[in-house]
Amino acid sequence: MKIEYTGKTESLAKHLANAWYLEEGVEPVTALYPDLSVDEAYQVQLYKVEQLIKEGQQVTGKKIGLTSKAMQEMLGVAEPDYGHLLDQMNIVNGGTVSYKRVLQPKVEAEIAFILKRDLIGPNVTTFDVLLATDAIVPALEIVDSRIKNWNITLADTVADNASSGLYVLGKHSKKITEVDLKQIGMALYQNDVLQNTGVGAAALGDPAKCVAWLANKLSAYGIALKAGEVILSGALSAAIEAKPGDHFYAKFAGLGDVEVSFTE
Repeated sequence: MKIEYTGKTESLAKHLANAWYLEEGVEPVTALYPDLSVDEAYQVQLYKVEQLIKEGQQVTGKKIGLTSKAMQEMLGVAEPDYGHLLDQMNIVNGGTVSYKRVLQPKVEAEIAFILKRDLIGPNVTTFDVLLATDAIVPALEIVDSRIKNWNITLADTVADNASSGLYVLGKHSKKITEVDLKQIGMALYQNDVLQNTGVGAAALGDPAKCVAWLANKLSAYGIALKAGEVILSGALSAAIEAKPGDHFYAKFAGLGDVEVSFTE
C-alpha cells in the first residue's frame, strides 16, 4: 500500500529533524497542528523512515511503546504505539554512547524477539508470534525525544518514531520454549545502584501479545514484520534518565544481561 504524504507530513518531519540542528528539543508537533490525528502522526513517522532509508540506513526491526497501563493512562490511550528500528540505532552490548548522539535520553529494559518467519496481520495471534520467534534476548532501549522536556501527547510521540533513540541487545539468547515469557524477572541498575525491577507480564500481561498487536496494527499500513527483524516488546519498568558518565546494566533471570555506558 502506497501512502500519500501531504505538505503537513513533510513540514512536521522537518520540524522534528530540526532538534538535531538546534541540539535541543523542539516544540510538540501538536502545538503546530492541534488537530493532528494519530494516523497522520504515523504518516509523519513513515515519511521520516523512508527518508532515512534513502540515505542508506536499513530497517532492522520495530519497537513497541506504551505497553504499561500506567503509561497508557498518562497519555489517555487504550493501546500501545510503535516505532521503527534502524541499523544505525544499534549499539553493541557493553558499548558506549557519546552524549552528543542523544538529546534527552532515558533507559528501559525489555525483552527482544528475533523473528525467523514473517508475521503478516491482521489476525496474528500470540501463538503465531511464538511459532515465528527464533529466539529472545535481553535488551536495553535508549528512548529519546526530539520534543522539548518530553512534553508529549500520543500524536507527538508517534510522529517522533515513538520516541526511539538507540538499542542494545545482550549476547545470550534463549529459545521461546526454554522460558516463561510472563515470569522473566528483570533488575535494572544505574551506576551499580538498583533502580527498579520488573517482570515479563508487565508488558500487556505477555510480551508476545505486544508483538501480535504490532503485527496487526502494521497491517493497516501494508507493513509486515520480517524474518530476522528485532522486535523490542515493551519496557518492563519505568525509564531511567541517563546522564553523561552513567553506566546501565540489566539482568534478566534465566536470560542473561545487557549493558551500556554514556560518555562524558
